[in-house]
Amino acid sequence: MDGERRAAAREAEAAARSSYGKLVAILASRTRDIAAAEDALADAFAAALAQWPRHGVPANPVGWLMTVARRSVGHAEGRRRTAAAAENVLRMLDEERDEVRPDSFGDDRLALMFVCAHPAIDSEAQAPLMLQTVLGLDAERIAASFLVSAATMSQRLVRAKRKIRDAGIAFSVPDSGEVPARIASVLSAIYAAYGTAWEDVTGADSKLRNLAAEAIWLARLLRQLLPEDPEVMGLLSLMLHCQARSAARRSAEGAFVPLHDQDMTLWSRSMIEEAETHLRSAARMATPGRFQTEAAIQSLHAHQRMTGERFAESLVRLYDALARFAPTTGVLVARAVAHAENGDPAGALAQLDEIPNVARYQPYWAARARVSWLSGDEDAAWTSARKAAGLSNDAGVRAFLLAGGFRGTGR
Repeated sequence: MDGERRAAAREAEAAARSSYGKLVAILASRTRDIAAAEDALADAFAAALAQWPRHGVPANPVGWLMTVARRSVGHAEGRRRTAAAAENVLRMLDEERDEVRPDSFGDDRLALMFVCAHPAIDSEAQAPLMLQTVLGLDAERIAASFLVSAATMSQRLVRAKRKIRDAGIAFSVPDSGEVPARIASVLSAIYAAYGTAWEDVTGADSKLRNLAAEAIWLARLLRQLLPEDPEVMGLLSLMLHCQARSAARRSAEGAFVPLHDQDMTLWSRSMIEEAETHLRSAARMATPGRFQTEAAIQSLHAHQRMTGERFAESLVRLYDALARFAPTTGVLVARAVAHAENGDPAGALAQLDEIPNVARYQPYWAARARVSWLSGDEDAAWTSARKAAGLSNDAGVRAFLLAGGFRGTGR
């Protein structure tokens, strides 16, 4: 039985990874209550863990979960029932177990993302709410991405879900006239999801498995919905450029490999070509924005590596533009490094000194190590590198920093 339980748990985990956001989107579109949908889905997963070891994993696990969850929605007492009580619904599942199939999801998740981006929702909660409800990230992980405490993020999410329920916000992709007011938050959430997956370079966190592909899928769906939006093109280009290099980011032994040392034969040329196509299409619209600029930066980094040319001055101009579009902590840190690489480490250090609330922000200290090294202050560089290593959960990154990887080529 222990083996059967483990097998059932693996199946339930796989269904959760691949379909959580899809199921929440479908349930919430009917109840208009995201919290109730999440509760119902939690009950369904609990029932699966209790029933699948005894009755076998159904042919369509996702359909099974949807059926049980939907029967739970709207019945507060039903959400509290025990796993044994869930057995009562098994007799009714055969005729419905196949009703949820991959091609039936359509754009339900995209509709839910636009719901989360409704103007009535606090702007600070919009992207985090999408990450939790559509992509299944927990509040602690989301909080880390937005540099706030888990408690603060949890409160924002609870308030946002309550607002959606109480205001009766429609669960649908808005009319074209309403899209511009919401699209920025939708793009930010997809970008944050991809960034979260990107940080888990070793794939050690099972909860993040397939998250990068999911983010790219959502961007492609947006591309179909909004074929003339240059920022949608820019975001898709950005993620494809990054994803194209994913296989080269670690050595066979698991060591971190910086861009300038990566084996380019491991890069996906088809992804790079597609990324460039989207970026050129966006440029023809002549309305630059944040994600187009980020994509252009990634394009230049790739071309710099492929050609051996240096585009330091061009990168500075792009990072300066990006800082005007999106003066986030991450952007300001990267901009400082670009200035240092272009021959102004003193100015870069001054920029780093002006960025607030970075004591626990690992990329800041890694950047400071590089900039300090370029400024000739070796002691400060090593101090910052050790600080960055201590803040990293990635053994490969820690080893890279502590071995002096911040010194770059020719060290």
